[in-house]
Amino acid sequence: MPGEGADADPTVLITETAHGPRIHAVNRAGQEAGAMAGMMLADARTVCPSIQTAPADPAGDLACLEKLAVWAQRWGPWSALDPPDGVLVDTTAAAHLFGGETRLLADVEAAFAARGYAVRTSIAPTAGAAWALAHYGPPRSILSANDNMNRALAELPVAALRLDDDVLTVLRRLGLKRLGDLADITTGAVNRSEEAARDALHRRFRNRKSPSANPLIRLDQLLGRVPEPLLPVIPQQMPLVQRRLMEPLRHRSLLDRVLADLAEDMTRELEGRGEGARRLELGLWRVDGEVIVRRLELAAATRDATHITRLFEEKLDNIDAGFGIETVRLRASWAEPLAAEQGDVEAAAERHGTSLAACIDRLSVRLGPDAVRRPVPHASHLPERAQSWHPPLEGAWPVQTEPVRDRPLKLLDQPERIAVLYASPDGYPQRFRWRGQVHEVMRVEGPERIAPEWWRVRSTVRLRDYYRIEDADGARYWIYRHGIVGDGRGGMPDWFLQGLSA
Repeated sequence: MPGEGADADPTVLITETAHGPRIHAVNRAGQEAGAMAGMMLADARTVCPSIQTAPADPAGDLACLEKLAVWAQRWGPWSALDPPDGVLVDTTAAAHLFGGETRLLADVEAAFAARGYAVRTSIAPTAGAAWALAHYGPPRSILSANDNMNRALAELPVAALRLDDDVLTVLRRLGLKRLGDLADITTGAVNRSEEAARDALHRRFRNRKSPSANPLIRLDQLLGRVPEPLLPVIPQQMPLVQRRLMEPLRHRSLLDRVLADLAEDMTRELEGRGEGARRLELGLWRVDGEVIVRRLELAAATRDATHITRLFEEKLDNIDAGFGIETVRLRASWAEPLAAEQGDVEAAAERHGTSLAACIDRLSVRLGPDAVRRPVPHASHLPERAQSWHPPLEGAWPVQTEPVRDRPLKLLDQPERIAVLYASPDGYPQRFRWRGQVHEVMRVEGPERIAPEWWRVRSTVRLRDYYRIEDADGARYWIYRHGIVGDGRGGMPDWFLQGLSA
């Protein structure tokens, strides 16, 4: 991330959540100041008020990681992604080409340092062992097939097994903090206490098939007892067209003409491949060496040169040509299959400005890529999970939902706690206070009971009883009682307001 220099300011990348900005990544200076990934930004500012922030870009990080994985194939026949920040390279029978494994790792570190990346490298017989050493071992580690892996990795923490956080919590409660502790229990017991711990571990995780949720599977993968499937990254040549200009461009009208020519070239290139562009990148090389990049993401695959030109024109208004632009390049970094079809109807709609895809693209360019979304039903009885937001033209899996009662027109982003007066703890509400105002309940309909999703949450989560109520002013609300008296899952029930009706 930016700002990894020795004298850099504490800097974090943040993502927006329902509860406020949360730290996605932090540089070395930020870690030394007390900030950590997953921490709320407000908490980080209490320990380091001068911390600098920048928005996180997970999609951009993944795209960069994919490029690095392809570039890293210079050290082996194939590579694989290890999100969010790793690349695995198969160096089998390749180390001698670099003068040995030590020199190979030195070459890796030098190549990444030349591009401004700080890396931790390791070589091991298995992908799991290499990951463990790279993350929790020395900055440069080599483990050969002749080494005793149990002994070499025994002092690493159990987090080196790439497990989920809740699984790590269980292991720590069992007193298993190092890989050596886990290996001793899974391979054999010396006394009754170790035998009981081994049986408990097998019973607890034997039904978990996901490797990240089962330490037994992860340990076997790390030691090479069972294979670990990896998905190689296959480089794909994406359509690219460019113009090297005889004279540098400084005027907007000439740049628009070059852009129109490139759009036509890109259309012919895509048509020959039977594809349409979903993401386009326009690069402008100035005489002074600076490169200006403008990106465009489309709602649907297209190879309409006029549409592409019009969208990019809105992104070139603030271009500073300096002493001139000498090279212009257009690249389709994301393309999808697009069959040839009769386009008279769509072309007519485009001329009159009524094409849905064209309208969505224009709105996205002007308002931002996340401003245009559509709700898609989601298979859940919980109101806050009954729908999710998707790109406007992206297909969604069909969802079969049972008929439910009418839902309010507006749901709050988060249910808000209210104070309710009732005749009995499990009776109808008679009066409630919300946002400092008291409402007299005139009509009540309910309850509608919604049980928690047992496959997602703990068994101690309480039931909800929903009521549709109307106050003395005719306003209608959707409230629920969280819990039942005597259910053994907490104290007295709490009340929340979740929706408003017409």
